[in-house]
Amino acid sequence: MIYPTIQTSVRICAAFIILLSLLGQNLAHANGEVNVYSARHYDTDMALYEHFTKLTGVKVNLIEGGSDALIERIVNEGEFSPADMLITVDAGRIWRAQEKGIFQAIESKTMNERVPAHLRNADGFWYGLSKRARVIAFNKKRGLPIEVNNYEDLANPALVGQVCMRTSSNIYNLSLMSALIEASGETAAETWATGVVANFARSPQGNDTAQLKAVAAGECGVTIANTYYLGRILGSEKAQDKAIAASLGVIFPNQGERGSHVNISGAGITKYAPNKDNAVLFLEYLTSDFAQRLFAEGNNEYPILGPATGPVAKLGRFKEDNVDVQVLGQRQAQAVKVYDRSGWQ
Repeated sequence: MIYPTIQTSVRICAAFIILLSLLGQNLAHANGEVNVYSARHYDTDMALYEHFTKLTGVKVNLIEGGSDALIERIVNEGEFSPADMLITVDAGRIWRAQEKGIFQAIESKTMNERVPAHLRNADGFWYGLSKRARVIAFNKKRGLPIEVNNYEDLANPALVGQVCMRTSSNIYNLSLMSALIEASGETAAETWATGVVANFARSPQGNDTAQLKAVAAGECGVTIANTYYLGRILGSEKAQDKAIAASLGVIFPNQGERGSHVNISGAGITKYAPNKDNAVLFLEYLTSDFAQRLFAEGNNEYPILGPATGPVAKLGRFKEDNVDVQVLGQRQAQAVKVYDRSGWQ
């Protein structure tokens, strides 16, 4: 078990005072439980749950699973579901959950003040809690034959035989395509996808870590990956991972215009939550400065609030695309069709 880095009694007291101010209620009188269905599986998240219980007296009961499996479980459980909250990754999946009607809207001044408008549902059905960027990684030793600054550059014929990618059905690629459609239109997005396919070094395969390893090994020259995969490698003490990190250059795309594509982990209160008040309390707790740091660091992500810490901070600051993340779900069907027409498997 990994416990919070803020362990002294003085700091715990300070965190308690901040939380009291943030939530605007007397946490000392809270009790009961909250049932959390979570697609996040990190020791630091467990430490957060324990810290929340220590502060409030509310016990956190955790059910873990894959995002899609948890969504279907809540749907199947219906009004008898014990779930109070769903925590999942990627705005596309959160949107899917909302479309299936598993969330209820809440009114929380704390959440509306702490979570930027483009990272939450406008009607209060769900809220972003951490961020990750989708960046371009390349082999520093091999270099690139052209200057690459934007996602769009990966379709340049000069990169033929150099691009490695995940499959088009991957939720991260669906969200990226949704953002590209929103930014440039469906026709331009399809032209881009077709150009990238023509530049493939191999058929789409593996996860983001596999793409990064392939670039580091020289199997291909460039790829796209989420920053938390890079964070894991940068924070690793393994010699192999250190060698991979040393081989990779990282580009935050589209800095001269809209900014780099950003996605979220997020949460919403379930429609039939038996412990709604405690669930709202816990959701608000997750936006406290203390919780934000641990929540983000648990998966090498960026906090919704405050500066980056941990390994991802080594990647530097960047301009992010402030498109409403709901778009990443709303345009999923379009994204699938664009990928299919482009030949991206």
